[in-house]
Amino acid sequence: MVGKASEIISSLQTLTLKIPKQTMTFLQESGGLARFSGRVFTEGLRPPFELSEFLRQCYLIGNKSLPLVGTTAFIMGMVLTIQLRPALLSYGVESELPYIVADAIIREIGPVITGLIFAGKIGSGIGAELGSMNVTEQIDAMEVSGTNPFRYLVVTRVLAATLMLPLLVLLSDAIAITGSFIGINIKGVMSFSLFTDEIFQFLDFTDVFPPLIKTFFFGFSVGIVGCYKGYTSSRGTEGVGRSANASVVIASMLIFLIDLIAVQITDLLGFN
Repeated sequence: MVGKASEIISSLQTLTLKIPKQTMTFLQESGGLARFSGRVFTEGLRPPFELSEFLRQCYLIGNKSLPLVGTTAFIMGMVLTIQLRPALLSYGVESELPYIVADAIIREIGPVITGLIFAGKIGSGIGAELGSMNVTEQIDAMEVSGTNPFRYLVVTRVLAATLMLPLLVLLSDAIAITGSFIGINIKGVMSFSLFTDEIFQFLDFTDVFPPLIKTFFFGFSVGIVGCYKGYTSSRGTEGVGRSANASVVIASMLIFLIDLIAVQITDLLGFN
């Protein structure tokens, strides 16, 4: 029996040596991130809850992101309208321009672009902040003082990112549609009432609800990746930089992956 166990261990070690280093790193990071996510759920559901820190993080995350998100959304809506207008004009369907732009923004462009901006702004900030706290041993000091650093630092930031990104996406959609209205009036004339009538004549609840649901997963991905890379960063200032950079890259890739899965699910359910 002992001999068979030794043979199994030896074969597993041999198989591990044959796995490429990049694959091993990917598997280790995936497993670590999965365990970290599970700990967020277990710690977040147990009292005491850090409500004041959670509200503070909601304000900081939303306030930091809103100017950049709003500016980008306004320009995006205006440019998209100006670019699409000649093509629709050539087919004689210029009147449908408000709905086409609004539908594209609400369904895909708004959530994804806002999510990527959120990952670059908030994900890197969380990774650098927690990484610097780890390097300067502030997290260890919190543990010694009797505070639960994981619940105070990680759970609050993950929940705040998960809840604030959908709100930012709603604001981004509204600002982008406003930019589209201005873009239409740069090349022509359309009243705001007619503009909104053209949008809501075809737009319904099924166009808005599925894209909004996936933004919760976008926000969770940004928060969990930023916290994970910062909380587990290596010692030294170089590790802080790597944590911030990896947070943006991994969160951006997860946003695209979640978006791909969400599109397939909504198409399967008949929402498209």
